[in-house]
Amino acid sequence: MRAVECAACGNQVLCEKFSIAHTSVQWTADAAVVCAEFRDRVGQCGTTARIRTCRALRSSIDRAVEDGTLEIGTQEAAGA
Repeated sequence: MRAVECAACGNQVLCEKFSIAHTSVQWTADAAVVCAEFRDRVGQCGTTARIRTCRALRSSIDRAVEDGTLEIGTQEAAGA
């Protein structure tokens, strides 16, 4: 997993991609505090467990793939 920082709020998550469609994100415990979109949505539903991502982080992950910071690999390579 590679660290990716959100360009909007600076929240840092760990990510890995095994295909264009697959993105695995490991959130930090303070995501609901740091990320404004999470904070607003937590206020509505009460928990971060049902929130999959925020638009700004999604864009930051896409940029990391485009610039080569986050590479698309295979699950076999990740386990090696």
